[in-house]
Amino acid sequence: MKIICVGWNYANHNEEMDRVAPSEPSIFMKPDSALLRENRPFFLPRFSDRIEYEAELVVKINRLGKNISEKFAPRYYDEVTLGIDFTARDLQEQQKNCGGPWEICKAFDHSAVMGNFVKLDSLQNPNAIEFQLLKNGNQVQKGNSADMLFNVNQIIAYVSKFFTLKIGDVIFTGTPAGVGPVAINDRLEGYLEEEKMFDFMIK
Repeated sequence: MKIICVGWNYANHNEEMDRVAPSEPSIFMKPDSALLRENRPFFLPRFSDRIEYEAELVVKINRLGKNISEKFAPRYYDEVTLGIDFTARDLQEQQKNCGGPWEICKAFDHSAVMGNFVKLDSLQNPNAIEFQLLKNGNQVQKGNSADMLFNVNQIIAYVSKFFTLKIGDVIFTGTPAGVGPVAINDRLEGYLEEEKMFDFMIK
């Protein structure tokens, strides 16, 4: 499976990071060793002093496709969940400064948290999915998929120009404002609408 991620996809997150919005989707990838599921704890890695959470809507691809047009993209997914794209922010800044790639700060082991998937048609409004992240019981991020700069159909059409999409591939669609650091004994809970998608501890 491929873990495909979209960066810079919410205007308010770009503002908080003092970043200009992209003119097309910004894509990076994670290996399958980045997966963290079933509410297993996340262990802070020793190579970073600042790991930050980024809550994101995640879609699962359900059929094989290449060069998919935007109008046909809805045929290629019918399940979603909430995930976290953990980022080693200090390493990211180092890589930016030297013009290097981002893999060490974005694709490390267990940096891609995913909850259980739910059917898209079970949600109140599949085109405007609300989600939130709680840290130690306090809401730290709140988003709505309708606010994405590039919607899911546009993302699928764009990504499939470069990569063949296969059954089981997942796409992290970007994070809204409110990203921040985690520390040992923090508890992270994620919700799609009113349904809890994950609940795990930082160790």
